[in-house]
Amino acid sequence: MSNHDILTTERLVFREFHLDDAAFFLRLNSDWEVMKYTGDVAFKDIEEARDLVRNYDHYRQYGYGRWTVFLRESMERIGWCGLKNHPDEGYIDLGYRFERQHWGRGYATEAAEASIAYGFDTLNMNWIVGRTASENKGSIRVLEKVGMTFWKKAPCEGIVDSLFYEIRK
Repeated sequence: MSNHDILTTERLVFREFHLDDAAFFLRLNSDWEVMKYTGDVAFKDIEEARDLVRNYDHYRQYGYGRWTVFLRESMERIGWCGLKNHPDEGYIDLGYRFERQHWGRGYATEAAEASIAYGFDTLNMNWIVGRTASENKGSIRVLEKVGMTFWKKAPCEGIVDSLFYEIRK
């Protein structure tokens, strides 16, 4: 683990976003299958991806955020995962996004479990929310595997039929 790594699991390493992640984020967000349930739009170009990294202030503002996720063995970037504060809504949410070729291998579940544990054990959080589109069966499975339970259905950031899950310490 380097000085910049936030945490590691058996197979994964998490670290804060760096400018050299921008090309990966551009590629990740250019995959329609990856983006279809997110409510987000793809970056227009590499500069827009760099702007996301440059302007990402959650680490400074809250002491945590979304983290780039790497395979521990090869240090290949495979996605991002982490916690995001939504002060206007009054909750912290767990989010993740992985390249399609890494789906179905348990990485999202492993990353989500580690992020929740970090939130509860290191950051002393008591409540974390997970949100997904109701059609996103894979994401629903991940949220349920990590112990989250259904909380409510409500619109969320461009997704009309979002499902909210929650877990408490």
